[in-house]
Amino acid sequence: MKADHIAYFGGGCFWGLEAVFKNIKGIETVVSGFSGGIVPGTPTYKEVSSGKTGHAELVKISFDAELISYDSLLLIFFRSHDATIPQPDKFGYGNQYRSVVFYENDWQKQTIKNIIKELSSVYDKPITTEVSAFEKFFKAEEYHQNYYSKNKNESYCTTMIAPKLERLQT
Repeated sequence: MKADHIAYFGGGCFWGLEAVFKNIKGIETVVSGFSGGIVPGTPTYKEVSSGKTGHAELVKISFDAELISYDSLLLIFFRSHDATIPQPDKFGYGNQYRSVVFYENDWQKQTIKNIIKELSSVYDKPITTEVSAFEKFFKAEEYHQNYYSKNKNESYCTTMIAPKLERLQT
C-alpha cells in the first residue's frame, strides 16, 4: 500500500473519528491509536489520557484512492470535529484530544494546507489544526477498536458519537 493511501487524523476522542470513517466507501481499515508524543516506548491509553505523554488520540485510515480521495477524507475530517479549539489542554479537553493531521510526504502536507486555506473562510474562528510530520503510530488497546459498533447504547456513544454521525449525513 502506498504511503499516500494512509491518513492519520486526530480530533477529539478516537472513538468518534473511528465511527465516522468506518462505513465510508473506499475506506479499507480504521485503527484507533496514538501518535505525536514525546515519551519513548509504547504508550497505553491510561498514560495518553493523563495528557503527559504528548500523544494525540487519532485514527489510522487506509483507503482505496480510486474510490475516495485524500482531499475528500480531509473534508470529512474537518466536518467531524471542531477544528478551531485553541490549545485544548487549556480548555479542559486535554492535549491528547487536539485537532491534528499527520502527513507522510510533501504531497499530503501541501494538500492539508490547501484544504485548511480553502476552509478558513467557512469558519468564524481560525482553524487551529496542527499539521505535523508523521513519525510513529501506536495501536490502542483492543477494547478501543470498533468501540462505537460494540457499544452503541453506552451513554458516551448515544450523546456524543450518534449525533455526530447524524450531522455528517446531512
